[in-house]
Amino acid sequence: MHSAASTPANAATTSRTPGPAVPAPATASRLAGVASSPVRDILALTARPEVISFAGGLPAPELFDVVGIRAAYDRVLAEIPRQALQYSTTEGDPELRTAVAARLTDRDLPTDPDDLLITTGSQQALTLLTTALVEPGGVVLVEDPCYLAALQTFAFAGARVVPVPTDDQGIIPAALEEIAAREKATLLYIIPTFQNPTGRTLPAERRAAVAEAAARHGFWIVEDDPYGELRYDGDRVPAIAADPTAADRTVLLGSFSKVMAPGLRLGFLRAPAGLRRACVIAKQAADLHTSSIDQAAAARYLRDSDLDAHVAGMRAAYQERRDAMLEGLPAALPEGSRWNRPEGGMFIWVNLPDGHDATALLKTAVGHEVAYVPGAPFFSGEPDPGAVRLSFTTHSAEEIREGLRRLAKTFA
Repeated sequence: MHSAASTPANAATTSRTPGPAVPAPATASRLAGVASSPVRDILALTARPEVISFAGGLPAPELFDVVGIRAAYDRVLAEIPRQALQYSTTEGDPELRTAVAARLTDRDLPTDPDDLLITTGSQQALTLLTTALVEPGGVVLVEDPCYLAALQTFAFAGARVVPVPTDDQGIIPAALEEIAAREKATLLYIIPTFQNPTGRTLPAERRAAVAEAAARHGFWIVEDDPYGELRYDGDRVPAIAADPTAADRTVLLGSFSKVMAPGLRLGFLRAPAGLRRACVIAKQAADLHTSSIDQAAAARYLRDSDLDAHVAGMRAAYQERRDAMLEGLPAALPEGSRWNRPEGGMFIWVNLPDGHDATALLKTAVGHEVAYVPGAPFFSGEPDPGAVRLSFTTHSAEEIREGLRRLAKTFA
């Protein structure tokens, strides 16, 4: 037994007086200018089942091919379990890249599997590109208004975001030319087909002008195409990436989130070899590779199921919902409101009359158990307080009609 008597008389003793703890380091300065996504915040506030929400850009969950996707996972785990559950290559599952390349080639964009990098959603593809291309303070051109998560990505990178004006047909070529002539831009980020938030589609002649501006002024084009397969009217417009003028400087981003299921978190980027290799290195640092089993299941689904037929069913359902919203808007919105008629995608863009503040009115709308996204946060230039983004994909036509009846009370 140890006792006080066994302690040496000359043993050093110390007395510690507790003091205030030293604070842990603060978060990195790069977070200072990055706000939380207003859309995500609104979704959290309107999660009550009684609220009819036109806020989220979400695919309709009842349209997911649960049976086909489950069967794909079952076959992968039965036939190649060791491969599907093991680490994989950064570039992505060869079978999945082959299937994606074939789909792009069928859309008049000749693509080899080696042109592609599989990513954890197309949002990661944008992050990898930004990491590979954008220096702090570098200029990034964006449509105004622009996809919110892209603005967050560029803010994290410390980019200087320069908005390019748009009209009802999308980005204005003359404005792009003027801005590109005075700004040494690294890239232009653009969603030319069924844009988020506006639903607009950039006409072919404007796409050609964008390609020519990039060649003339030496910036990259990041062409995001998450909605392109959701066309309800009109003819498909060729991708900017298919324009020979832009072939050496255009990166195409794609996603399975809107046509298969967002929970898979599967996207891809198609890029010239040098930039693609840089993105591979950035991805190795980020997550080594995208989920092996999810890639294998998606590849098996594309082999065994008819994704085109599945997407055709989605298009029919979404077209009915879009039409129900368009039919109900005249009675739901105040006189003098304007809105577009998108040929596809998920969104209708509304401009309320002068004097209406969509952000201020949102609380009233939620009180009537209906929700939308105010348009102001999508602008990196001067915001339009009367702008509203409405999504029509998540509710049935009858629920949309009821939601619009509730929305009308907001302006009564």
